[in-house]
Amino acid sequence: MAGLKLICGLVLLCMLVLEPMATTALTCGQVASQTGSCIRYLQRGGNPPAACCNGVRNLNRQARTTRDRQTACRCLQTAPRTISGINAKLAAGLPAKCGVKIPYKISPSTNCNRVR
Repeated sequence: MAGLKLICGLVLLCMLVLEPMATTALTCGQVASQTGSCIRYLQRGGNPPAACCNGVRNLNRQARTTRDRQTACRCLQTAPRTISGINAKLAAGLPAKCGVKIPYKISPSTNCNRVR
């Protein structure tokens, strides 16, 4: 019985320790929240607004792990399918316009599985 209590306690401890780690993974909602102010720029061009570049920088900071970067890549690929008028060239150049270097090109042809 004492052994069972010990195992249950360890399982509970692991759940408490690992659960916060699991919930910190980047989501498409977070990507959308950080880049939403970029939509008008991505549709019309010009200069990206400060809020857009702040969002791009924040997103870059949030995407710490390979999994996060792959998630961000996939989420950014779906944007042109759900938001009309997105200019792919403007999207590809947005990180550089905001002074951010990312390890992949924002493009429908990018293989997000290869993003590290």
